[in-house]
Amino acid sequence: MLGACYGDPRMTRFVALLRGINVGGNKKVPMAELRTLTEGLGCTEVATYIQSGNLVFTSAGSAAQHEAALERALVKHFGFPVETLVRDAKAWSALIAANPLAKLTEKDPAHVLVGLSKEPLRKEALAELRERAQGDERVELAGGALWLHYAAGVARSKLTPAVLDRAAGSTVTARNGRTVQELARMLSG
Repeated sequence: MLGACYGDPRMTRFVALLRGINVGGNKKVPMAELRTLTEGLGCTEVATYIQSGNLVFTSAGSAAQHEAALERALVKHFGFPVETLVRDAKAWSALIAANPLAKLTEKDPAHVLVGLSKEPLRKEALAELRERAQGDERVELAGGALWLHYAAGVARSKLTPAVLDRAAGSTVTARNGRTVQELARMLSG
């Protein structure tokens, strides 16, 4: 159990992003089960946002400890691995503050994505992704994350999840501007 008694001064808010669940009928993870599973790890104030694997909770411990605990619990409970990224509220706030596409995010939140990598980004990642960007697509690096504007939408872009993973050197999990802002609201609420 990672969580401590409620009210413990070491308690903090965390956001967890699960990659590749509930897409096309694969890797089904019902949000109610995810909340129960997370509570079983000793976390409190557990909430989810939409079906794509966005989780907010309160607990003691580090982001890395929660990543490992959630990944172990998910494979044990559901029978398949789910890559998970966890950030604490302070890191999430810093990420949003570093947004180099803030005006675009306000104007077009569905087409601006933030990509968080499991491991530190390769130094070549930005240059490689900018070479693949087409038309009005933009790729920036800020706050330890990739910021992408898919001006014409994600579907036709060559900046696919596999391309992002290769350039980053590890798994990248992306969320759109609307989701990033909602998770920030949930972390503070």
